[in-house]
Amino acid sequence: MRTELSYDDVAAFLADRHENPSDLEPLTGGFWSSAWAYRADGDELVIRFGQERTWYEADQMAMEFTQPDLPVPEVKEIGTTPPGLAYAISTRRHGSFLEDAPVENADATADTLTRLLVALFRTPAPDDAPVMWHPAGEPIGSWREFVLAGLVDQPGTPAHGWSSALAADRRLAALSAAVTERIHTLVDACPERRDLIHGDLLHGNVLISEDSRRVEAVLSWKCSVRGDFLFDAAWCHFWAPFHPGIAAALPKLRLLKEHSVRADPGATVDAAARQHCYELQIGFTHLGWNIWTGNQDALTATADRLAEVLDRGPAEA
Repeated sequence: MRTELSYDDVAAFLADRHENPSDLEPLTGGFWSSAWAYRADGDELVIRFGQERTWYEADQMAMEFTQPDLPVPEVKEIGTTPPGLAYAISTRRHGSFLEDAPVENADATADTLTRLLVALFRTPAPDDAPVMWHPAGEPIGSWREFVLAGLVDQPGTPAHGWSSALAADRRLAALSAAVTERIHTLVDACPERRDLIHGDLLHGNVLISEDSRRVEAVLSWKCSVRGDFLFDAAWCHFWAPFHPGIAAALPKLRLLKEHSVRADPGATVDAAARQHCYELQIGFTHLGWNIWTGNQDALTATADRLAEVLDRGPAEA
């Protein structure tokens, strides 16, 4: 979980790295990292502290994906503090979180989100690109294996143990069994693509302009993989009811109508079934997440949304 440091601890650490750091302030939004904004050497910067250096190495590697609709902040330095925490210093970008876009900006949000998803889709992949392209995740053999791995309570992972809690709750046990069965029936429709997937586009990881017309920064790449580009679209669709601005924008999303997507012969094949599979997988994995974090309200809300998606079946992607 989030690594907390005091103001004095951060100020002392920065004083050893810069001549006159100033304007230090804590930032919100991160679950795993403690983030602080400050100024030094004429730059606006952010320093993050966390448990794993590989999280920040993924961000540094993602800099190569930067393009106008996919801006990735520069990671200037990665290291380890004397007590053993990983840290990263990056350029600061300003904006509001994508999920906080106001309903009245729905047209602009839909256009911006479409361009972001298309930018991810169009990011080239090497012919031999692995599903797990950075060191923050475990290697995995195929995209379908990645999808199915989310259904397994993996030993050694932070959330391990969630399956016993699911089994002990009659409603959650029945729901998870039905979802698992549905995913297994759909996974063969999921192609072995190697599109760039961010994997966590909401939850404080995308900054947009005040008018919702452009992406200012795409942050936190530790959940990123290469697979089917519809996974990121499914992410937005699953969580949309929790974010009114996203819910208002999604009916206007035109991802599958974009020329570059339509020009790919396999991109739209079985799109509704694929997106349905991913929405179910996303909801299922977050049952375990919410059990681990002990957030009962979020667990109930996620289960309700998952049941709704299961009952609805495949929808237009």
